[in-house]
Amino acid sequence: MNRDIYSVSRLNSEVRAVLEGSFPLLWVEGEISNLARPSSGHIYFSLKDPQAQVRCAMFRMKRQRLRFQPENGLKVLIRARVGLYEGRGEFQLIAEHMEPSGEGALRQAFEELKQRLADEGLFDPEQKREIPTLPRQIGVITSPSGAAIKDVLTVLKRRFPAIPVVIYPVSVQGKQAPDEIIDAINLINRRNECDLLILTRGGGSLEDLMAFNDEAVARAIVANTIPLISAVGHEIDFTIADFVADRRAPTPSAAAEMASPDQNEITEKLFTLERRLRIQAEQRLNRLSGRQANLQHRLSLCHPGVRLSQQQQKLDEFETRLERSSRLHLNNLKKQLAMLTTRIQALTPAHRLEQMAQWTGNLSARINQAVQVLLQRKHQQLAANAGNLNTLSPLAILERGYSITCRLTDGHVIQDATSVSTGDQVETRLAKGRLICRVESVQ
Repeated sequence: MNRDIYSVSRLNSEVRAVLEGSFPLLWVEGEISNLARPSSGHIYFSLKDPQAQVRCAMFRMKRQRLRFQPENGLKVLIRARVGLYEGRGEFQLIAEHMEPSGEGALRQAFEELKQRLADEGLFDPEQKREIPTLPRQIGVITSPSGAAIKDVLTVLKRRFPAIPVVIYPVSVQGKQAPDEIIDAINLINRRNECDLLILTRGGGSLEDLMAFNDEAVARAIVANTIPLISAVGHEIDFTIADFVADRRAPTPSAAAEMASPDQNEITEKLFTLERRLRIQAEQRLNRLSGRQANLQHRLSLCHPGVRLSQQQQKLDEFETRLERSSRLHLNNLKKQLAMLTTRIQALTPAHRLEQMAQWTGNLSARINQAVQVLLQRKHQQLAANAGNLNTLSPLAILERGYSITCRLTDGHVIQDATSVSTGDQVETRLAKGRLICRVESVQ
């Protein structure tokens, strides 16, 4: 019988698969203990209650989204996946989200109110008002001492400092905060001094933001007649005020960016519009001027003086043409007379004698030129022959270091060593001078 034997790693792997496939994401509440923060950025801890505990892990990407610092002894609510750490075979929870335990009820109330108001249609895009492109005055509902108002004022001053800003101070957390926000909205609507509102505060926990999740505040925002931008908390924070507002901004600075135009862009646009208006005005003036000139020209053509001028111009043109024709005919007659004169002169004896003299002069010049060429060629040939003769001269050979040896008795040139004997006297002729030598040996 074959036995299916599991290795430890196989067993742990299959158990992990069973656990992860059997449980959905769970909400688990408990107290943190044995908290560890290694350099990897992950955190490891145990979640316990009076009867039991379970190991938990939260990886770095999820931990970076936390809005509080986990500590030992803190009671928290986590949303986690059930799993198994195969390396040690330990059952554990992989935390995806963590919040202080008290936020659970607040979160549930938030979701219920959100769903109820959505069912009433308070979040519908059709109810949203358009944000004015260039507000005449902006109202800011916020705490006068918070960081949010500083961010808003800094951005507004940078983008378009000419827009007046009215600050309506309210509490942004605590029991009195919803009533103060509602009173501020009602006051702004009664005064009707702003055409854009910004409702804002900095980040915080869900409990800190509860004033902006109040139903009465939400309905006051809906009843408000002035376009309103909600910028509550950080980019990851969402409140009921964000959903009922005409526009939601992720941060107070972003709300100020959204509420104010860029003065540089507007200035550039004004310059562009001015250029376009000037160009169009110039083009229209040019068209009107051209039309006026055309009408004036047409009117001037109908004047009797113009007709007389035209007839006078034609008469002048005929006179010019007659003069040109007469001058052309006279020039032709002069050319014919000159041609006949030339032909007569060509037939006279003096002209023939002049031609013969010119022909004789040309032949004499050609003969002189031929004699000069022949003499030059002969000179060149003579120089070449002298050069060749000099090359073949014995003196030229001596100049190159050679010598001529003769018997002194008969002057015979010695070409063979056997033609002399020991003791004979010979004469050696050099390029410069002569030598009288006696033969000591013959080789």
